[in-house]
Amino acid sequence: MTKKKKIIVLSIMIGLLILTGYINVALNNSLSSPNETTTTTQASASSESFYTTYKTERESTRKQELQFYEAIIASTTSTDDAKQEAEQNKLALINQMEKELVVEGIIVGKGFDDAIVTQSSANVNVFIKSPELNSSEVAIITDVVREQLGVDIDKIIIIPSE
Repeated sequence: MTKKKKIIVLSIMIGLLILTGYINVALNNSLSSPNETTTTTQASASSESFYTTYKTERESTRKQELQFYEAIIASTTSTDDAKQEAEQNKLALINQMEKELVVEGIIVGKGFDDAIVTQSSANVNVFIKSPELNSSEVAIITDVVREQLGVDIDKIIIIPSE
């Protein structure tokens, strides 16, 4: 390839790069400019963001935990006791993840927009995407959590949030 052709190809590539950057900036500005959004829409977006962000962060944290346990199990320098404890903790975490996912799915299947379930040794927290809940909705959620997780009613905390 001659020097002149190389310069032409390079110039075209630079031009395309500049054009791509310009289009990217223009699209980002048009997406971020406010278009008569109402308070309700903003609250809904905030709620959606909370549920999405929480689930994403939870998944990321748990992946790191699982990788940590897998590293201990795979390590040649880990003792047998440490490997066994890591295996038990890994299985317990996987079991908890599965239970929380099932309960969230059932709650959404019962007609709620979204749910987050977190289980600790003390309580089960259930965040429900709803501005408020009536007594029958609380009863439905409580029954699902009791049946699936086998916890007492006084250990279930239901938190409606928009």
